[in-house]
This record gives sequence, C-alpha cells and structure tokens, in this order.
Amino acid sequence: MSEPGVLEGKFFLDGDTAIAEGAICVGCRFFGGYPITPATEIAERMAARLPEVGGVFIQMEDELASMNSVLGAAWGGARAMTATSGPGLSLMLENIGLAIMTETPCLVVNVQRGGPSTGLPTLTSQGDMMQARWGVHGHCETVALAPGSPQEAFDLAIRAFNLAEKYRTPVFLMTDETVGHMTERVVIPPVEQIPIYPWRKPRVPPGPDFLPYAPDEDGVPPFPIAGMGYRFHMTGLTHDERGYPATNAAAQAKLIPRLLAKIRDNRHDIIDLVEDDVEGADVVVVAYGTSARTALLPVRMAREEGLRVGLLKLVTVWPFAEDRIRQLAGRVKAFVVPELNMGQIALEVERCAGGQAGVIPVTHPGGDIHKPDDILDAIHEAAG
Repeated sequence: MSEPGVLEGKFFLDGDTAIAEGAICVGCRFFGGYPITPATEIAERMAARLPEVGGVFIQMEDELASMNSVLGAAWGGARAMTATSGPGLSLMLENIGLAIMTETPCLVVNVQRGGPSTGLPTLTSQGDMMQARWGVHGHCETVALAPGSPQEAFDLAIRAFNLAEKYRTPVFLMTDETVGHMTERVVIPPVEQIPIYPWRKPRVPPGPDFLPYAPDEDGVPPFPIAGMGYRFHMTGLTHDERGYPATNAAAQAKLIPRLLAKIRDNRHDIIDLVEDDVEGADVVVVAYGTSARTALLPVRMAREEGLRVGLLKLVTVWPFAEDRIRQLAGRVKAFVVPELNMGQIALEVERCAGGQAGVIPVTHPGGDIHKPDDILDAIHEAAG
C-alpha cells in the first residue's frame, strides 16, 4: 500500500527534486539546511513536502548550524539530511567530522558548482570530489555516490540513506549543477518495493551492561537513540566503548582502525560500478556523474571507428574502486578520465594503475560540460 503523502508513478523531475523525493521514499523525515545555489531546489521541495508526510523542515541560520541540526535529529531517531554546494560544504565539514566520530547516520548532498570561493554559483563542476574524501581533518573513510541523471539521483538518494544506516556514517551524494537542474522522466516505484535498511536497534536492554560503541561482528555498533532509556555519552573526543572521553594513544589505536575498517572491510558491498564492454578493451574510459554521461557519445564514436573501448562508470566514487582498476591496469593500454575539474579522480586511477597502464586526464575547469571531441581525442591518444 502507498504511504500517505509519498509519491508513486512516473514524473518529470529535475535532479534536485528527484533527490528530495528519493529521500522521502526511504523514510527521511528531517531536513536542516541553508539555501545555496544550485542546491536550493532540494530545500524548497523538502520545505513543501516534509509536512505532507509528517516530517520537519528547518532553515537554519547558516551551514554550520544546519549540519548540527541534522546530527541532533538523527540522534533523536529521524532519518535526516541536508543539501548544499561547495562553499556550504566547506562550512559543514567540522560537523561532518563530528558525525564520523560519533557514527551518526545522515545524508549530505553536494550539488557541485564552479569554485574555489564563490566561483560560478549557477554553473556546473565536479571540483569537490577530493573535498568529500579528505576535507575532514584526521584520518577517516568516507562514502560518496555520484548520480548522472535525475533517475539515478532518486535511486542513489535511497541507496545513500541505506548505506548511512547500515554503516552508521554520513554519506555524501556528490551530484552537480547539470544533473541537479536537468529535467527527465523519473519512475518512483511503490513504497513497498523500495529497499529500506532497518534501524540497527540495540539488542541489550537499558542498563549498566550496555556499551553504546561496542561493535557488532561487522564492526558497526547498534544505534541507541535519545529517549529509549539508554545512558550514553556523545562526544567528538576519542572515546571508549562507553562513549566516555579517552584521550590517549591506546584509545585512539582501538577506535580509529575500527572506524576505518567498517568501511574498508565492507567496500565490496559499498562500491557500485557500471561496466560497458570493459572486458577485452584496449582503452577504458573511467568517469562518474555528468562526465560519465558525456562520455557515452565519444565512446560510441570510437567503437564505430573499430577501436576497442570500454566505459567504467563509478557510481560509488568513495571508497575508490582500487581493486578493479588494478585488475584492468594489467590488461589495457590506457585509461581516459574525463571530469569537470583539473584532475582529481584521474590521480586515483593513476595511483592504482601503478605504471602498468597509461592514464590520460581530460580536464575541464567547469562552467559547462566536456565537448565530445575532447574525450574522443584522448581515446585516440590512448589507443596509440
């Protein structure tokens, strides 16, 4: 049965709106944010829609407060999210680090625009990919997905929330202005067909034996929310399994490797790739988001010329698909990496290729998308 207020059917939606509807379908009932181009449409949609499904929308005074409100809502039992763009993400990163340390599940959407600084507020970019990986101080693992269409934006909003719940971590949805403002058909299935990862309830009743940060076998602890009767301490400091501050090397040596391992050890569950004629290819185009979609035409043109070209689309950008790139590096002549920045993920491909295959970045400073001929020229160069 349909849930009251939750949409079902076929719609023409832009990517930003599709993200909002995907979040609602997977149970998001709190949005805390601050308007910023080109992500404002997400906030506008959530402001209109959340009251219709019993949720709460709050416009905060800035991005720092927005991220704080998301953490508070999550610990209060709500599936919670925010949406921003590059300058706003910079302000949110301190509290995203707090979310990582406190293992707070939530969704952070970044509709990327040209930067640095104010940059190109209304024009596209993929320049924040390394910010999503390394923007938080200290050493941590992050999860980031990259949609290439409004339908993928809807689908990946659902997947991002499920990953956040499964691994108790903030998840980035790294879209961009092109996808955010692109309008296409989006199919919203019946709510009973939407996968929803269940809340990881504590199995121990409230009492002195409960350790809020004692992990399950997969390295992830259950999630006690406020008001359930559990006593727990929430802090950004290094802490023990009780949640109490333990600011010493021994506690750090126990906590940080676990936080890393719960992502690294489960990377094969988290990483999602789409491969098109990759096996047997001489050249593999590695791309994500808008750039993966732009690459479809030059890949087809190269194949019509008789070149053996594959397309490896990174649906999950972080954790990076290191194992797959290493497998392919011993078989192909070169990788071609188009992206709307001056070479970020290309560096990861080069690192994993380890000199076994060439890597040709197709850089673009943003503002518009690649010209197909630029990618085709790089394919010709790679094919040698």
